[in-house]
Amino acid sequence: MLLTLAFSPHFPQTQNCNFVSGNGFQVERGLEFDTGGAFYRRESATGRDLGVLAASLQKKVNGSLRVLDALCGCGIRSVRYLKEAEADFVAANDGNECYGNTIVENLSRVCVKEEKRWVVTHLEANRVMTDYYVEKSFFDFIDIDSFGSDSSFLRSAINTLKYGGLLYVTSTDGFSSGGHRPHHSLAAYGAYVRSMPYSNEIGLRMLIGGVVREAALLGYHITPLFSYYAYHGPVFRVLLRLNRGKLHDSRHYGFIGHCHQCGNSHEFSWDQLGQMSCSCSVSKVSNSLKVSGPLWTGPLHDAAYLTDMLDLAKQWGWIGCDGKDSLEKLINLMVDESDPRLPFGFINLDEMASRAKINTPPLRTLMSTMHEKGYAASRSHITTNAIKTNCPMTEFIKIAKELQQVSV
Repeated sequence: MLLTLAFSPHFPQTQNCNFVSGNGFQVERGLEFDTGGAFYRRESATGRDLGVLAASLQKKVNGSLRVLDALCGCGIRSVRYLKEAEADFVAANDGNECYGNTIVENLSRVCVKEEKRWVVTHLEANRVMTDYYVEKSFFDFIDIDSFGSDSSFLRSAINTLKYGGLLYVTSTDGFSSGGHRPHHSLAAYGAYVRSMPYSNEIGLRMLIGGVVREAALLGYHITPLFSYYAYHGPVFRVLLRLNRGKLHDSRHYGFIGHCHQCGNSHEFSWDQLGQMSCSCSVSKVSNSLKVSGPLWTGPLHDAAYLTDMLDLAKQWGWIGCDGKDSLEKLINLMVDESDPRLPFGFINLDEMASRAKINTPPLRTLMSTMHEKGYAASRSHITTNAIKTNCPMTEFIKIAKELQQVSV
């Protein structure tokens, strides 16, 4: 049996808990909780909002909801899954037993322990998930809010997830996604990542690709429902659905190349290894082409699923309550990014202007003109000064120059 308030062999049996419970009260979506000295970032509330909305939709589909918060910190995610998503059971685990009283007190504000809707454990994350797997006690939703590029939890999480369940995973490793530690990204996610203009999108694709690999090893495949990047941290969060059976092809799992000479990006399949080049280069091997992979090259979001999330957020009164409609704007941007005509990556307007040696036309004017010319185009939720489009860089520059002449 899995013991509550147990100790992990990966942590000291006795720890100095110098903080006092009750000294770090915060409020999130109307819920008061105590951070109790645990790491807490107010800016990450949007990621928690998205997780709660997804968990609630999962309960509506299944009729019940079991959640595992594998690295719960002070327990705010567990509290919100319990209260807002109305989870039937939440397992809140954190390896630091110093947070135990704080987690229990926070969860007790939602329902008392005697209702048996939650349990608190202090085990290493892989240990707690393996224990549940051995007991055949599976979950509908697993949240792993890990630090850095620790991918060691992925296989245990997939094993502990029900078929059709949701896995919400995290990376905060901006160095690897930026191509600064390719051997590190190779070890963590099986992807050799090099520097590219859309490195933060690469970070999301690197993370998804890591889960794709682990799922395939276990005989499953995954479907991304949304992929969220936040600059603070940075934070890369993706929500994935676990599906029965592995795909017997390499669809959406390949290599991404960016040519620094012409600015265009390319997708390469496994059978093109050793033959990668850019059409702007005369030679068969383009020295200006940087290639990263293998990575997830498919859709980052499911538009229909995001629409359901937005509808639920409106039902809950979450839209417009801050006077900024930031959550609505974010989800709508993700829906726009879901256009199947849009490839991976985006074009940064500063890069385009530098290549064209012009001032950047207004973003909306650029997008409107591109739509008129038959190209797909949307803003990116990752960076404000960029456009996701299937328009090649050379044509993009041509459009921008024409707009500049018109404005003159």
